Amino acid sequence: MGTLGRVALGRARVSVMKRWLIAAMAAVLSAVGVFAAPTNTLESLVKLWRSGKVDQALEATSTALKEEPNNARLLSLRAQMRLMTGQRAGAEQDLTAAMDLEPESAWLRQERAQVRFRLGKVEESVQDFDKAVELAPRLLPQNWQRGIALYYVGRFADGRKQFEVHQGVNPQDVENAAWHFLCTAREKGVTNARNVLIQVERDGRVPMKEIQQLFAGKATTLDVLQVAAKADNEADRKEQQFYAHLYLGLYFEATGSLKERDDHIREAAKLADPDNYMGAVARVHAQRLKLTFTPTKP
Repeated sequence: MGTLGRVALGRARVSVMKRWLIAAMAAVLSAVGVFAAPTNTLESLVKLWRSGKVDQALEATSTALKEEPNNARLLSLRAQMRLMTGQRAGAEQDLTAAMDLEPESAWLRQERAQVRFRLGKVEESVQDFDKAVELAPRLLPQNWQRGIALYYVGRFADGRKQFEVHQGVNPQDVENAAWHFLCTAREKGVTNARNVLIQVERDGRVPMKEIQQLFAGKATTLDVLQVAAKADNEADRKEQQFYAHLYLGLYFEATGSLKERDDHIREAAKLADPDNYMGAVARVHAQRLKLTFTPTKP
């Protein structure tokens, strides 16, 4: 779900895609004002980061912060760099420090919410998501990440409403329909959830069509897995199988088939791309179920 959540990095595509992610994140930061009227130092650091030299940029940003420890923009920048290099605890620390300096920043609150979810701090992430949309209601329609977090803390009615709002800005996403179903099923039962299943016609990703039909009661587990196994290359096959196992596991959780749930969530966690937000969802789910798994090699 969401552009960044869908990215799968095949070996041949890693460097290109990471440069794209860096550029995209820098554009987002600029749009929300984090880089507004940048200092020369900040401007040079962003330029270095955009060039793809993340480790060098991270080191230079840390050096700059020694001279300006109370610079919220530098802290925000380093948090993004740390997140991209797998240093999630460090990213959380930087965002917390930046929030101490700018407590009314909805963007910082939203970013820390996502980092905390990745760290498995789901309850704390929900507090941040809720505060972010309170500070900036304009964030609510796009905030599918909040809806997923609400599911995991058992606020199913609030999660259902979040996905209904998100449907207005993202109407052709099977994943949104699936999470709406999951929240409704836990709140009102599977039959009611199926009766109000959001119809999606134009999500061309494999195996989303079969997942939609599964949730509608018109396809089987085998249908989903067979389609997911068909791909032109191993990277695409791994991504397709990840999504198949994730949503099969979630479906079986909704229908009360817990052994099947555990089997598919474990498999999804093994296949998950750690840079992918939905990959983090699978691994957080597995951790909350205390499932053991060995990640597959990239």
